[in-house]
Amino acid sequence: MHLKDFLLVSPDIQSSDVLKAIETAIPAFAIEQAIANTKTEEERRRSLPAQLVVSLVIAMSLWSKDSMRDVLKNLIDGLSESWVKVGKYWRVPCKSAITQARQRLGARVMSQLFHQLIRPMATQETLGAFLNGLRIVVIDGTFFDVPDSDENARVFGRPSSRPGTQAAFPKVRLVILVEAGKSCKRYTAGCWGIGQSGY
Repeated sequence: MHLKDFLLVSPDIQSSDVLKAIETAIPAFAIEQAIANTKTEEERRRSLPAQLVVSLVIAMSLWSKDSMRDVLKNLIDGLSESWVKVGKYWRVPCKSAITQARQRLGARVMSQLFHQLIRPMATQETLGAFLNGLRIVVIDGTFFDVPDSDENARVFGRPSSRPGTQAAFPKVRLVILVEAGKSCKRYTAGCWGIGQSGY
């Protein structure tokens, strides 16, 4: 099952509103705590500190069609200084520097952050979040290609193919369970649980 490409139905929602929602859902202190818990703090000051790289990974999932550099620039321009701390003379690094920063960060800090924040958000007062006392949830799924290596194939497996052939690119399957509700005449959703094959 693939998630469909979509456009925002309401043209009223600006990037600044999306960035404010990110700051509300993922507080800066939670990112700092996840970095500390996984011991991924930098030993020296870098142009791409771990907190900024975490923010970039989150934002890349929202603006997946944009380049990493464009997403990073938008983050710096749009997020508050309390959420993303960079120096006064900071410049957008090159693509290879961003890639290296993501590799240094690794996956553990994102997993830690997820487990720190994951929880149901709706209350009994949230309109449209419950039906006959049961929480309303939506389930969806997708899958992603991962680099074509033997290690990834062992962990994630390969898609089926014709006999005698081997499909390229192992797949990561992602299943998402999201609670649904209606608040302030706008629909809101909070992530409630995620499962995937491997990490």
